[in-house]
Amino acid sequence: QVQLVESGGGLVQAGGSLRLSCVLSGGHFSMYSTGWFREAPGKEREFVAGIGTSGTNTIYADSVRGRFTVSRDNARNTMALQMNSLSPDDTAVYYCTAEAGPNPVYYSTLIDYWGQGTQVTVSS
Repeated sequence: QVQLVESGGGLVQAGGSLRLSCVLSGGHFSMYSTGWFREAPGKEREFVAGIGTSGTNTIYADSVRGRFTVSRDNARNTMALQMNSLSPDDTAVYYCTAEAGPNPVYYSTLIDYWGQGTQVTVSS
């Protein structure tokens, strides 16, 4: 049973940075593309970033491109999301995701596994 556990959320001021981490257990990490989605209060869950199994194929939502960087370490079964220049609009619960296959995906319906989520709050 694949499980994803996020860490690193918290409260930060606008303009600051946070780094989220996600650990996958119960499966072969290198077989899964991974990514991040987020859900803000009153809004639908949305795609943030994704990374393929090789670590070289990355995709981003337009709203975070240039500010967020997704990375992974296949040897440690971990993925990270470095978030810089945060704004209050980035406030949300962030979910780590995994899907079987080499390429990351934009659509939540294609996700095989979800983490429990970690809260990110950006104050103005």
